[in-house]
Amino acid sequence: MEYRELGRTGLEISAVGFGAWAIGGSDWGGADDEASLRALHTAIDHGINFIDTADVYGDGRSERLVGRVLKERSERLIVATKAGRRLDPHTAAGYADRATMTAFVERSLRNLDVEAIDLLQLHCPPTEAYHMREVFGILDGLVEDGKVRHYGVSVEKVEEGLKALEYPGVQSIQVIFNMFRLKPAETLLPAARDADVGILARVPLASGLLTGKFDADTTFDPGDHRSFNREGEAFDVGETFSGVDFETGVRAAEELRVMVPEGATMAQAALRWILSFPGVTSTIPGARTERQAAENAEAAELPPPSEADLQRVREVYDRYIREAVHHRW
Repeated sequence: MEYRELGRTGLEISAVGFGAWAIGGSDWGGADDEASLRALHTAIDHGINFIDTADVYGDGRSERLVGRVLKERSERLIVATKAGRRLDPHTAAGYADRATMTAFVERSLRNLDVEAIDLLQLHCPPTEAYHMREVFGILDGLVEDGKVRHYGVSVEKVEEGLKALEYPGVQSIQVIFNMFRLKPAETLLPAARDADVGILARVPLASGLLTGKFDADTTFDPGDHRSFNREGEAFDVGETFSGVDFETGVRAAEELRVMVPEGATMAQAALRWILSFPGVTSTIPGARTERQAAENAEAAELPPPSEADLQRVREVYDRYIREAVHHRW
């Protein structure tokens, strides 16, 4: 496993992390806690030391599972969580409410059973929040109070990430970046690198499209966001298949299959593609089984993609994806 420094924190995190949305069970058609724990342990056994979760993943279920694993392992594990999506209504003003945000953080501290959160991220707030200095003042206060060690943001749009870079306390930007979401590579990745701010690439497999395991007839559980959020009915549609039409995504993924190295999976090739970009600190695929966790971790051992492979991704993106996706996020 390769380890990369996260922003200016001094923390060295694994290039492949563990995305803990799915083990919360919500939005993914359910989850089995014992299987999730085994997946977490397998990831750590393979060198992963960075876990990304959120307070709304299973209404705290994901955080509590991560907290159990923290107690069961001797390694120094670095945990990032998120706050803000519990706001109802979910408004920018809510992120500027110190008491509310503090209460969210204190709940996460209890769920994780830790004294301080390694990395707290604003959880995709409305764009307006990035223009409110008081929001980031609250985060500074949480650091001063010892509840949070470092903070960053999780964004939907590139413009939000660029705005977040203006705040000196921001140590990381989490953004959707994968073979179907190339826009961050144009300006956000270079700007973050220049500012010495980490990039956490989420949704790296486009909700499974980039595993190459789906076809046009694939169906999902009704409780899975890949069924109920295809038009953005529940949350930003960009979080589901990266905002790509499912059938289009299946066709595009099929054309990328030829770049998979011998002995590797398409998912591993997609993860290794992300890691080849300067500025990316870690990518955070989810895993609900031991096999998925092991294969995700092993992606870091693949050779980097060739220039021909990089060009193929750009061509497929331009032909299938760009017109519908590029301008939106």
